[in-house]
Amino acid sequence: MDTSRHFGFVGLGNMGLPMARRLLAAGHALTVWNRNAGKAAELVRAGARLAATPAQVLEAADVLGICVKDGAAVESVVFGPDGLASAGPRGSRKLVIDFSTIEPAQARDLGRRLRERTGASWLDAPVSGGVPGAEGGTLICFVGGEAADLEAARPFLAPLTARVTHMGPAGAGQTTKICNQMIVAVNVLTIAETYGLARRAGVDVERLAPALAGGFADSLPLQIFGPGMAAGRFEPTRSAVELMAKDIGISQRMAAELEADTPVSAFCSTLYESVRAQAPEVFTGDVAGLVRRYT
Repeated sequence: MDTSRHFGFVGLGNMGLPMARRLLAAGHALTVWNRNAGKAAELVRAGARLAATPAQVLEAADVLGICVKDGAAVESVVFGPDGLASAGPRGSRKLVIDFSTIEPAQARDLGRRLRERTGASWLDAPVSGGVPGAEGGTLICFVGGEAADLEAARPFLAPLTARVTHMGPAGAGQTTKICNQMIVAVNVLTIAETYGLARRAGVDVERLAPALAGGFADSLPLQIFGPGMAAGRFEPTRSAVELMAKDIGISQRMAAELEADTPVSAFCSTLYESVRAQAPEVFTGDVAGLVRRYT
């Protein structure tokens, strides 16, 4: 294993922290930054260096990963005060990998602007698999950008992912992730409706996911979130409704721009927005909590 290059990580939330932890466990030198520096404490104890700014991470690292909440957060850590772009020419020949889920057009724009300011390359590389995948190194990664940059990124990606697919030029990784999220967002709402209906009909809902396992209705979301819906166990670290709503919202803006007909996803997006308006405690919680809308 090549551990000669220095890696960096910006954003130590529910996904970023276990990803950074895995890079350290693989023996890589690691510099990290997080808006709340306290979240980096365990990584520092394990040997990571804590930077004072995102720019310092880019200056120290050969390859840097970003994993933050949304497009505004990515914009902030790249072009905000002391952001990556502040490194200027010291970022030349560096590689930035963005694991966040953002608009494909924004991914293309961020990469272009950062390259102009610093000479650094950019890959949009959103992931699927949630917190369990981040903890276990089994994330599925969709990559947009130059093939040569992806090859340079592979030692960074190896401890984090089970599969990496190069989807095409800049923005293609984000487009693929939004396709993924369209399927997931519709699926989890349908699962919540199903559990609500089954409970009202007197079915033992704790048996529902095991009963459907292996059939055409089976899915990872059913097996992950179904038991939580049955038991009333809502764990916000798994997957927040507001993030699902953000992603399905991106799909609808893309559909409008491309004149694509997506009526099911459009209705799904409307339902998520109704949850925001009517049940904010559900909107900010785990997607398993959607079942509370239907029971």
